[in-house]
Amino acid sequence: MKKRIEFGHWELDTVVSSRGKSKGCLATFVEMKSRFYLALPMKDRSKDSMFEAMNKLINPLPKAACKSFTSDRGKEFACYKEIEKLGIDFYFADPYSAWQRGSNENSNGLLREYYPKKTDLAKIDVEELIKNTMELNNRPRKCLDYQTPFDVFMHELSLL
Repeated sequence: MKKRIEFGHWELDTVVSSRGKSKGCLATFVEMKSRFYLALPMKDRSKDSMFEAMNKLINPLPKAACKSFTSDRGKEFACYKEIEKLGIDFYFADPYSAWQRGSNENSNGLLREYYPKKTDLAKIDVEELIKNTMELNNRPRKCLDYQTPFDVFMHELSLL
């Protein structure tokens, strides 16, 4: 029997440029039920930049679409208290337990097909990033009974 996942729970992470190459990075988000994936550029890996990226996700969505966030223990997630003040639960995965955020890790790996490790993420074109994430969101997924993350996400939003 499949485990039923409730809509509105997100995994978070950051994809960073090569060490010493650039401070540019991406905040990545995966909604757990639909596997809908977003990547937003950040100027650096600070808590302020992450808070700004999280607000870009939260603000246009209905409140019920953002019930919780789960992240690793990176310094950029020190903004969790500000997020909790917005009424969103914030959880941290155990140290060295990437599998606890497996959908996000998998999606970041798929994004790396477009932006390999040596890519300076501060220089990527935002329109190209949007195109690439939409390609990922329009791939049918076996775990979604061959529906696309985009279709499942939009269906779930329509039910709110």
